[in-house]
Amino acid sequence: MSQIAGHHHISMITKTAGENHHFYRDILGLRRVKKTVNQENPKMYHLFYGDLIGSPGTELTFFEISNAGRTHRETNAITKIGLFVPSQQALHDWLYRLDEHHISHSGITSYAGREAIHFEDPDGLRLVLLNGENDTLPDFWTTWPDSPVPEESRILGMGPVEITVQNAKSLSATLENIFGYMQVKQTEEDLLYQSTEGHAFGEILIVEQDGPVEKPGKGSVHHLAIRVKDGEDLRYWEEKIKDYGYDILFMKDRFYFESLYFKEENGILFELATDGPGFIVDASIESLGTKLDLPPFLEPKREEIERNLKQID
Repeated sequence: MSQIAGHHHISMITKTAGENHHFYRDILGLRRVKKTVNQENPKMYHLFYGDLIGSPGTELTFFEISNAGRTHRETNAITKIGLFVPSQQALHDWLYRLDEHHISHSGITSYAGREAIHFEDPDGLRLVLLNGENDTLPDFWTTWPDSPVPEESRILGMGPVEITVQNAKSLSATLENIFGYMQVKQTEEDLLYQSTEGHAFGEILIVEQDGPVEKPGKGSVHHLAIRVKDGEDLRYWEEKIKDYGYDILFMKDRFYFESLYFKEENGILFELATDGPGFIVDASIESLGTKLDLPPFLEPKREEIERNLKQID
């Protein structure tokens, strides 16, 4: 039986690729595993950060849109991203690190039933560091050895992703009836779902909120991608989604993975992405993220593409 194995990646908007690169690599200590372009608009960078090889569930990705305005935060949007660290001590270490880099934060509080630190990136994207010492996390996640963050405190991968919607019942039904997510917690404020019971690396936290729809800008989340095994599995889920009554926006071979996109009733964009072939299909592990990589269909346009991009490093 096919099963959603957790988060694959999550994609956001940044205004300045260079500042984004500095924050996620030099401050958060993630590895830039792929420097490429938006395949629909190759004048735009698409940057991927994650663990040593950009394993599924560790990938934070960003489209650079230099004219992006501010995000008008409202409802029907993906509103927070949880990131696991190894321990309570790691959270305390992060308090010092965030202070050292003059990044405002909440101090140690709680989120989704765990000790947590809330803060924002330079674009205003809301992030949460979470104590993951009591959670079972994927054994294939491998932190980047050259990270500027000490090994005992490094970010491991993605945790709960918060989605704020006008109609929580509809989103809950989508997660349960199509993909088999299980509700594991309910409070007056939110509903917590897991793609695999007992495993936090696929959690989605649903918050219901009336009001205007968010107007996206820098620091907003474009979509959440969830994990499927391979192309055959992807086509299984395609039929499930269509049988439920949603339209498939499009399917595409992204070279690094295959993708399917659809929007649920509240307008939240989901992607289903295959685990492979992964980012080392066109680069060695040692060289990941160090040069501009292009999928084969864009390679003939490399000279033009590079001419239209600003240097990041």
